[in-house]
Amino acid sequence: MSFTMNDSYDALPDPKMQPAFYDGVGVKRLLAWVLDTVIIGAIAVVVASIPLFLLWFIFPLVFLVISLIYRIGTIRAFSATLGMRVFNIELRDHHGQQLDGSTAAMHTIGFMIASAFFIPQVASVVLMLMSERGQGLHDMFTGVVAINSPGKL
Repeated sequence: MSFTMNDSYDALPDPKMQPAFYDGVGVKRLLAWVLDTVIIGAIAVVVASIPLFLLWFIFPLVFLVISLIYRIGTIRAFSATLGMRVFNIELRDHHGQQLDGSTAAMHTIGFMIASAFFIPQVASVVLMLMSERGQGLHDMFTGVVAINSPGKL
């Protein structure tokens, strides 16, 4: 796990030599985010409704907790959320390995923090569109790259 921006991505596919690993990943990440948000929302509605609808008073907190559990759990298990799996992308660390639990947690928390504030979110989107590997701030902070699933190329 890396807590600093890491420039050593030698174990990952080179974006110039193997561009197929990065083609369309930005759009797929956006679509995966939409699908994941719908899934998380549906789960949060069910969870908030179970105790006599009392959790509806704190629905944003319920949504946040479900989102953290969902994202950390699925990324730890598959190195991708369910939305990412539908669109055949996955996350890899700077060693080219699937994410472990602590890296999945750090990546998710970084994503949530960047999403909570306008300027970091805009910076992440700009970086995803302009950086060589399509990484956002939270990706760079944790040394994570999103690629097309190698088995699906």
